[in-house]
Amino acid sequence: MAVEDRIRTYEEFWPYYVSQHLHPLTRALHVAGTVLVLATLAAAALHSPWWILAGPVAGYGFAWVGHFFVEKNRPATFTYPLWSLRGDFRLFRLTLLGRMGPEVERAARLHPVRG
Repeated sequence: MAVEDRIRTYEEFWPYYVSQHLHPLTRALHVAGTVLVLATLAAAALHSPWWILAGPVAGYGFAWVGHFFVEKNRPATFTYPLWSLRGDFRLFRLTLLGRMGPEVERAARLHPVRG
């Protein structure tokens, strides 16, 4: 992506982020990874701070399986790490609220998959 093509705001980033997570299994893997990250944070708070080290491995491990083997795309976190993390938690929240569907439909229209 050329410098002039870079996304400049999180609100511009969000539809792109969603377009990289169109397959339900990819989103499910992200949700599972986020649950594991939250669990490792709880374990760190309750038992040992060493659990913090497991968080990124668990979260990114699940998410990257979705990208590399399901979506067959490059994780957005490689280019936009902080916005991607924010997007992960937004995806998690909207999924739990049952409101992710319209976001996926909108992103699919804005960013059609190239074959």
